[in-house]
Amino acid sequence: MDTEFGQRPTYAEINLANLAFNFNSAKKFIGENINYMAVVKADAYGHGAVQCAKKLESTGVSWFGVALPEEGLELRANNIKLPILCLGGFWSGQENLLIEKNLTPVLYRLEQAVKFNKAAQNKDVVVNAHLKIDTGMNRIGCRFDEVKHFVEQLKNLQNLNIQGIMTHFAAADNLAENDFTNLQIKRFEEVLKMFAENNIEPVFRDLANSPGAVVHKNSLGNMVRLGGILYGLGGDVLPGGVDKPELKPVMSVHTRLSQIKKVPKGESIGYSRTFVTSRNSLIATIPIGYQDGFVRALSNSGKVIINNRFAPVVGRVSMDWTIVDVTDVPNVKVNDEVLVIGDNGELSITAEELARKTRTISYEITCGINRRVTRQYVGSQEKRFI
Repeated sequence: MDTEFGQRPTYAEINLANLAFNFNSAKKFIGENINYMAVVKADAYGHGAVQCAKKLESTGVSWFGVALPEEGLELRANNIKLPILCLGGFWSGQENLLIEKNLTPVLYRLEQAVKFNKAAQNKDVVVNAHLKIDTGMNRIGCRFDEVKHFVEQLKNLQNLNIQGIMTHFAAADNLAENDFTNLQIKRFEEVLKMFAENNIEPVFRDLANSPGAVVHKNSLGNMVRLGGILYGLGGDVLPGGVDKPELKPVMSVHTRLSQIKKVPKGESIGYSRTFVTSRNSLIATIPIGYQDGFVRALSNSGKVIINNRFAPVVGRVSMDWTIVDVTDVPNVKVNDEVLVIGDNGELSITAEELARKTRTISYEITCGINRRVTRQYVGSQEKRFI
């Protein structure tokens, strides 16, 4: 990447056209007559929440989902107008901020509901909120078997409109756990009946995350939350052997060779001398390291693409630099482009592949691409560097 002002050549390219393609592909696969929430928490899984939200706003999503009110504030500050759901609720003292910025919280404790209702009462307004029901994840949410008391108390909160009710699947991505997923759906349906009996009938009934929406058609409710598949990260999140929408990766990561040196056979490379050359070698350094999200676990096991050849990572990945063996790369020279994540038409390295090597999931790989890695947005009206 060359820019007029000059900077480190390590950047992530975010293809907004592929983002829109993935949403439309998922919508066509799952169904047209449903509300779609685009989950843009964690800076849109590392892709850049503001720019992704701006693109998705034009594609037909109904809601945005964030983890924190602070993430919602960033979207509002950048003129995002669609409803925003704060999936993690809020912290005490943020009630007025939610009302002022038109952010809708997820409530999962009665004390939250009381505080939010009180803030609305003080402003003489009625505010929307969604309720999180724990049907088996055992993370956050009012337990399904403790809902009765919650419902009875909610009826007394006159400034609170229960606009939505939601749950979260524990294992929708695992076909071997289908019985448990169906149990969660059954528990959710029983909770809905209890709310209806108390004259609380939320507009939005929201169960399915990405794997739930794709695999479990009985979990759709009338709104689904699309997260990883928006960004093309279906390979290790959606189960194998099932029909699924076509997806395109949204993020690729690029850098350039900074130095190449001849290293004789028998010399060690990098911290702790974990790699020793077995031949006279050409060793190159690239300006990306674990601070950038190219994790240390890729030491002596990762690879990059240079001049249409794979080049292995040798030695320890350090904070700002990674060392690769380019002995077998033809015509290699300083400033050659290096593809860290992406597809050049013949070779590819995916976030899912890096996840397998490091025993994690692709979400963690893209979320880990630090903000000091410049984002280049393409597939919209113009290229933008952020």
